[in-house]
Amino acid sequence: MALALDALRHGWPVRMGPEGEGSGAVLLPAETGFAPGFTAPRMLISAARAVTLKLANQREAAVPEAPVLIRAAEPFDLETARAVADPALDLAHPMKGPFAAEHIGDMDMARTAMELARLAGILPAFLVAPDIGGEAQTVAPADLAEWKDTSRLVVASRARLPVAACEEAEIVAFRALDDLREHVALVIGTQDGDRAPLVRLHSECLTGDILGSLKCDCGPQLDAALRAMAEETKQGGWGVLLYLRQEGRGIGLVNKLRAYSLQDLGYDTVDANNRLGLPTEARDFPVAARMLELLGVSAIRLMTNNPAKVAALEGVGVEVVERVPHQLPPNPHNARYLDTKRDRTGHIL
Repeated sequence: MALALDALRHGWPVRMGPEGEGSGAVLLPAETGFAPGFTAPRMLISAARAVTLKLANQREAAVPEAPVLIRAAEPFDLETARAVADPALDLAHPMKGPFAAEHIGDMDMARTAMELARLAGILPAFLVAPDIGGEAQTVAPADLAEWKDTSRLVVASRARLPVAACEEAEIVAFRALDDLREHVALVIGTQDGDRAPLVRLHSECLTGDILGSLKCDCGPQLDAALRAMAEETKQGGWGVLLYLRQEGRGIGLVNKLRAYSLQDLGYDTVDANNRLGLPTEARDFPVAARMLELLGVSAIRLMTNNPAKVAALEGVGVEVVERVPHQLPPNPHNARYLDTKRDRTGHIL
């Protein structure tokens, strides 16, 4: 898996099929692909992009990241493929077509390819060919399932870490084989197995957490969560901040910035993600559950405005004894973002 993700980021091909079989289709990522002069008769794209090409209806695009196989009158080259893949290029490169959708023989393989693109942080679109010449990294659905197995996540290191909110704190780093992301937990106060901690799941947000972006409420939520946990210690309690390396709700930094550009054109958060062919919610909650398990935490008081997050954690075995509201005032730049959370993703705001 790690080799496959690295290949996609570098623009190298992957072969979909069991290792050693060598009979699966070869996929070249449309966004990063490096193969001068290469053409392919077919492309694998998202259902959301297929709607733009008039190859699917809204019902078929209810799962925007679902795979759709298309062909054109002329083979796709990389320039054409990138125009098909990237909605930012729709005006600069009007679709020439005509395109036609084809039956996908192995849907599991196709879904795996789209998931690999998301994990690699690239647009979910591939040129599809029987072969491309040279070597291609082989990957199969079983590899993805194994990579996602949370039992592979272990505590890598831990250390005392006084922070501005509370000097009594410990940082714990978690690492899994083949996964370059290192998630961390910040334990605030003294861990007490008899008392459910105040817990916040915080997905990494470079723009909000570090740069102070006003487009979201991530930075203020992070700061407020740490302050609340520090107050909790004064009442004899404790807290855990899980900092999950899942930028942009799991779509990656570059794709999040692409979604920002689409928001500037008038799309809301949900529609911007979906127009890119990416899911509205792609965070890996089983990872958070595994982190809590490794910390010896089974019951929590969860700081969230999102009932779906409570349900997701309970669905993977975490007992949420209380949902603690975590609402902060809007600003002129994130008011629509918060309205979208309330109106389209069920947040209690």
